[in-house]
Amino acid sequence: MDFKQIEAFVNVVRYKSFSKAADATFFTQPTISTHIRNLEKELGVKLLDRKSRIVEMTPQGTKFYKYAVEMINARAQAFDALDNDSDNVKGILEIQTSSIPSITFLPELLSGFRREHSGIQYYVSSSDTQTVVDNIIERRGEIGFIGEEVLSNALELTKVATDKTVLIAPGSYDIGDVIPMSEAVRHPFIWRETGSATRKSFEAAAAALGFDKDTFDVAALFNDMDSIIRSVEAGLGVAIVSEKVASSIGGNVRIVEIEDYSEERSFYMINLRSISLSPSAEAFSDYVKNRTSDI
Repeated sequence: MDFKQIEAFVNVVRYKSFSKAADATFFTQPTISTHIRNLEKELGVKLLDRKSRIVEMTPQGTKFYKYAVEMINARAQAFDALDNDSDNVKGILEIQTSSIPSITFLPELLSGFRREHSGIQYYVSSSDTQTVVDNIIERRGEIGFIGEEVLSNALELTKVATDKTVLIAPGSYDIGDVIPMSEAVRHPFIWRETGSATRKSFEAAAAALGFDKDTFDVAALFNDMDSIIRSVEAGLGVAIVSEKVASSIGGNVRIVEIEDYSEERSFYMINLRSISLSPSAEAFSDYVKNRTSDI
């Protein structure tokens, strides 16, 4: 049994796709497919169900997956223990992140860590907070960044950043610099998907003021921040975003304060408690904690 075969299997499971697994490991898709076929042949069982577009594990694959992850991490830890070179942290670090960390503080962390450990390559998947949590629990990535505190015994949380949320509006809108919530809800809104922590916190604050979900005129729903910003610039509607994101936009977008809404967000790094991190993930986690210890 070859470790490259095991790594190919783990990555196909994590990304539910042969092509995405190839991207994550910087191999070609035919190479990934060959590794999986050889592994299944050696084990004498089918590990993956390839009948649908989304690749899922068979019952035998589900049993094998936990041990496959542990084998990969144990191998990496063994090599790390025998290597006295402190700058020999290397490999592919898989990170799951919600949208705001991905465009605010995470790029700086990735850049700083790679300056210290040039052998690191990143595979970063951006989604919403709930998807990040689900993916980390399902071991699709070792480190995650989310925009709300999640109460789960399965996860270790480290607070890494804080930010405010603000309303952004097209420059063409006739809207004041400071408005009440009652005026804000009259404008068409551009929303993130329902798993977005930004959206959930704003809807909860609005509901506390007597404005439930049915009050909002929803103009569009997007699953990425860039599309929301471009749509606001084009005049489609208003949106609730991170203040750090809003301050970097410029152009035909205005930042509007909602006088009866003041929300400070906390952002967290997460990982599974039940497994040992790979050396690269453990080193990155320590790096992040050392740079956010004063929060």
